[in-house]
Amino acid sequence: MTPLANLTCAPGGQATALSDADIAQYLLTLNAWQRDGNTLRKIFPFKNYHETMAFVNASAWISHREDHHPDMSVHYNRCVVAYSTHDAGGITLNDFICAAKLDGLFTI
Repeated sequence: MTPLANLTCAPGGQATALSDADIAQYLLTLNAWQRDGNTLRKIFPFKNYHETMAFVNASAWISHREDHHPDMSVHYNRCVVAYSTHDAGGITLNDFICAAKLDGLFTI
């Protein structure tokens, strides 16, 4: 299986919601992401605001490249990221691809 971070998101409107079984399997490949209904969610902790904003900016670049955008809640020393594909009515492979790419920011 190709690592999720090496994949590219499907164009808008072409992604389909994953089954519960597929979601459970893909969650095993991510680092500390959790399912919250129809959303993938993770809290990224940081030492300070500067690190938090650097992460937000890197995330924005990934979102732009993939044309798939999360909901984000930005705080002084953490950022909460939530992915869901609203067009598909649930969690799609696109959400997992982007989550994996964000996790990849910490292995560079």
